[in-house]
Amino acid sequence: MNAYDEYMKGIVTPMRKELTDHGFKELLTADDVNAHVSEATGTTLAVINSVCGCAASLARPGVIEALEKAAVKPDHLVTVFAGQDKEATAQMRSYFEDVPPSSPSIAVLKDGQLAHFIPREQIEDHSVEHIRDQLAQALEQVAE
Repeated sequence: MNAYDEYMKGIVTPMRKELTDHGFKELLTADDVNAHVSEATGTTLAVINSVCGCAASLARPGVIEALEKAAVKPDHLVTVFAGQDKEATAQMRSYFEDVPPSSPSIAVLKDGQLAHFIPREQIEDHSVEHIRDQLAQALEQVAE
């Protein structure tokens, strides 16, 4: 591991923990992503994590609040980290390739198919409460 990779690992570790401490499973490789998507039934909440400020101040807190307050909970919680786990992120995005790549972003999959997507544009410059409510509503609609 070179000095840059070591430096970035130290920076992103707490960003990863913010989700893993709330039950998210990190998918670190393309094979991890393929295995999850091919085997998962029901709803999967997939967070494309990022080092940017809107991920820290909006996306991750909004997702965590949605999970705490939503009437409907997803069956699976997974995350990939854009810019860090590049192959895993590219593979996750391949399951919703009609959507332009953005990070952070939030995807809800139903039986491996994209059912709802919240891109960076609907995260950045919005409130945590807006993201929470938008995600909670999406989870309810997908469960119907």
